[in-house]
Amino acid sequence: MSMNTFGRVFRFTTWGESHGPALGAVVDGCPPRLALSETGIQPWLDKRRPGTSKFTTQRNEPDQVRILSGVFEGQTTGTPISLMIENTDQRSKDYGEIAKAYRPGHADYAYDAKYGHRDYRGGGRSSARETAARVAAGAVARLVIPEVTITGYVSQIGDDRIDMANFDAAEIGNNPFFCPDAAAAERWAKLVDEVRLAGSSVGAVVECVASGVPAGWGAPLYAKLDADLASAMMGINAVKGVEIGEGFAAATLRGEDNADEMRPGAEGPQFLANHAGGIAGGISTGQPVVCRVAFKPTSSILIERQTINSAGEAVDLRTKGRHDPCVGIRGVPVVEAMMALVLADHKLLHRAQVG
Repeated sequence: MSMNTFGRVFRFTTWGESHGPALGAVVDGCPPRLALSETGIQPWLDKRRPGTSKFTTQRNEPDQVRILSGVFEGQTTGTPISLMIENTDQRSKDYGEIAKAYRPGHADYAYDAKYGHRDYRGGGRSSARETAARVAAGAVARLVIPEVTITGYVSQIGDDRIDMANFDAAEIGNNPFFCPDAAAAERWAKLVDEVRLAGSSVGAVVECVASGVPAGWGAPLYAKLDADLASAMMGINAVKGVEIGEGFAAATLRGEDNADEMRPGAEGPQFLANHAGGIAGGISTGQPVVCRVAFKPTSSILIERQTINSAGEAVDLRTKGRHDPCVGIRGVPVVEAMMALVLADHKLLHRAQVG
């Protein structure tokens, strides 16, 4: 089984490699008669596009999407929607030195161990370049859940966290870090630039909040909404940790502190807290769905490190090429897209079961 498909009712399959001629996604299960155009998808891809600041990879890709099927006269038809994004700025020669040597921290060795053959140009499918296809598919998913507002932002770079007292959603689009804290964004500019000039990289945490999710989406045990969110987020290249609600911090709380108390409200329960992140027993509660995603430092760096080659010999390696000093920055639109894709799937699953 190839495992390149995600979802149950609203399903998408991504295809393509970092240095291939193109990459894309096929979205299946999308309801018909939804207004969809390339211009409607493009703004989401522009948020993720490389080369937009010195804090991201300088690979210059326009990331222009083409809709090849599934849309007629500006509306979805209910048939598979094929989306394609051409690669136009590959520099495969940068990867000649790693054709037979494995980059530490990267998927090179694991891919070789599994398949016995790998595309070393930019990492092939293991490259973050693949996530452009997810963002395109996520734009389609947003049409299925118009009642939901999804907001992603970087809450931490390295060990420097935002101050929630300074949180301003309007600031997220005003800086290259998708940061809601203007003071933190200023600090991060200095931090990431220092890391970039040193030829190194740094990790980040992306937080994503989905407001407007009604109570009832999800299912007990084997189709939990939070389990599918965790799977979706962990499937993003470079992600090493996912939390829903309080996440690991819940282990430090007592029961009376962690419980989301309720009082009667005009349209259902009035929650006094949201430690559960909007999900209880695998089913949405009507509160905002909150997810945090930890991105590791980019593995391709200019600092020389010890490794081995395909013959098992010891070598020292530094990776040439154009790489993100903090891949988590461009992870924000990817996390938002995966949130949309999971929620769209669960909305249709819910409708299929309960009408």
